[in-house]
This record gives sequence, structure tokens and C-alpha cells, in this order.
Amino acid sequence: MHRIGRLHVLTDFTFQQRYSHAEQALMAIQGGAEVIQFRQKHGSVRDMFAEAMAVKKVCEHQEVTFLINDRVDIALAVGADGVHLGQTDLPVSAARSILGPNAIIGVTAPDVELAKLAEKQGADYVGFGPVFLTRSKANPTSVKGVPGLQKFCSSVSLPVIAIAGITVDRTREVLEAGAHGIAVMTAISLAQYPEIETQKFSLALLGQNG
Repeated sequence: MHRIGRLHVLTDFTFQQRYSHAEQALMAIQGGAEVIQFRQKHGSVRDMFAEAMAVKKVCEHQEVTFLINDRVDIALAVGADGVHLGQTDLPVSAARSILGPNAIIGVTAPDVELAKLAEKQGADYVGFGPVFLTRSKANPTSVKGVPGLQKFCSSVSLPVIAIAGITVDRTREVLEAGAHGIAVMTAISLAQYPEIETQKFSLALLGQNG
């Protein structure tokens, strides 16, 4: 089974249209991304399937973990490594029964109680946020900040992926707060050179300056 990884890069075709999901995935992987998460909130299921399949081929060739955001049906259809679920998506137990025991299932859990529920249901990791302000969510819940992240990480046993508003400069403090890794979208997709920006995050996770 593929690793959960520390640097999760979400593909985006809402805030930018320069690059396809597959092109973003390849650049991110070349920059050091360990997990690619296909994220598309709008459009037809057929279009999502086609785009996700293209990303899957990239990830498969590069031997990188490939997750689908929200859509268990798309994950099953394209044979992704797993899914990342929000609180309004299918519960972990249902996703597990559909995708099988080897699928990686992550869950966004804004508080400890929901994180422990996700673990009980069989989640492999939890995403916590928003740690900082982000433009990628229309109605973000209250920003938790680094202190909130630290308290959360100290209370859960699953690996924690910090979500929202993560920048290269903030990466070290996020890790020091106890996060296993980070999830990044617009900081990379909107960068002038996405591959180079991904590399900066990768180096920051290693404790180096890019």
C-alpha cells in the first residue's frame, strides 16, 4: 500500500486554468509531492472521471499515492489509492466497504471528537484545519491557528495533515506543532512555477531552505 506521505498537493481547476489536473500532478511530483489529491467540486461526473483517470496514469507511472477528494464513486471507478472525505461526504465505514481494506482513507476533522470517530471507523489519517485563512473554501470554519493545531495533534493518535493557508514559511511551525504533513493547493497551483514552489515545500518539510 502506498504511503500516506507528508506533502499532499491538491490539483485545482477552479482558481487557475493554465494547467490541467494531470499537468499539475506531474509538476508537483517532479517538485517532490508524495501524495496527489484530485479535487474538482463542479462539472459532470464524466468529465471528473476523465480528468481523474489522466491524473491516475501520471501518479501510477511516477509511483506516487493518488487520492480523490470527496468522491468515493470516482475513486472506485478510476482505481485510485483512496479518498479524502469531508464531514458531509460518505462516512468512513461506508467508503471502506466500497473501496476495500487497502484503500487509504483520510477525513477532514475540525475537532478531536470527530477525529476519534474517524479513527474508530477506520480512517488512516485526519486532515485538520483551516490552520490559517484560505481562499479555497467559500465559507471556512473558524481558523484554528498553530495553537489549535498543536492541541489537536496532542489529542489524536492518527497522522495529522494540516490543511488551509499553509505556506513555505509556515511549514516548520506546523510540523513543530505535531502535524505529520501538510496539504497545499493554491500556493502551488497559482505559483508562477508550480514545480519550483512544490520543491520549496518539500525542502521545508526536510528542514532545509529552498
